[in-house]
Amino acid sequence: MPNPKGNPQNFEPIKTDREEPLIANLSFRVSERMKEEVKAQEDPAQFCRDAIQEALDKKKKT
Repeated sequence: MPNPKGNPQNFEPIKTDREEPLIANLSFRVSERMKEEVKAQEDPAQFCRDAIQEALDKKKKT
């Protein structure tokens, strides 16, 4: 029978080797077509992070 209080290892923070840890969530609406195209990417989450960062960098230059 599983422990009803869960596994204590599940409560430890996730360790990362990134410069900045990914601790925040961002949610926004998109069209169904856009959602399907993003989901078709190899790593959808990283694809979105890269696209947003690219747009922010571009905006910063202007």
